Amino acid sequence: MQLLVVRHAIAEDRETFATTGRDDALRPLTAVGARKMKKTARGLRQLVPAIDALITSPLTRASETAEIVRREYELAEPETSRALEPNAALVNLLVALERYEQGVVAVVGHEPHLGRLVTYLVSGIERSGVELKKGGACLVEFDGPPKAGTGCLRWSVPPGLLRDLAG
Repeated sequence: MQLLVVRHAIAEDRETFATTGRDDALRPLTAVGARKMKKTARGLRQLVPAIDALITSPLTRASETAEIVRREYELAEPETSRALEPNAALVNLLVALERYEQGVVAVVGHEPHLGRLVTYLVSGIERSGVELKKGGACLVEFDGPPKAGTGCLRWSVPPGLLRDLAG
C-alpha cells in the first residue's frame, strides 16, 4: 500500500480571517492557493498516476484542496475523516486506514499533524520530523496496512517542484 500525504494549499490568513468572527475550520483557500494547487495536482499526477482512495480533513481549506485533487484524478467524492483534523490522535487515522492493504490512498490535511503522521509511520516516534509546505506532498510505502514504524518514505516534494513537473 502507498500513502500519499498532501498538505492543504494556501489558505486565507489566519489572523485576518479571525476578524470575521467565523470559526477557523471554515477558513478557505485563497484564489492564488486554489490556482497553484490545480497546477500542483497536475504535477503530482506525473509522480502518482492513479489514486484509489482520497480522504480529507473536514476543515474547509483541506476539503477544497481535496476537491482539486479529486478533479485532477477524476475520482468520486472524497471521504471526510475527523482523524485528519489538526489535533486528532494519530492512532485514529491508522484505524481509518486499516481497511486499505493495497493501492494508493491519498490523505489531505494540516501541518504539523501530517509531519507527525509521516514521522510516526516511518520511525514509530510521535513527533514531527518531516515538514510539508502548503500544497506539498510525500509518499510513504508499506508492505501491508500502515502501522507505526513500518513505512518507507519514498519521496517528499515541495509544491514548487510539483508545479514544475506539470509543465
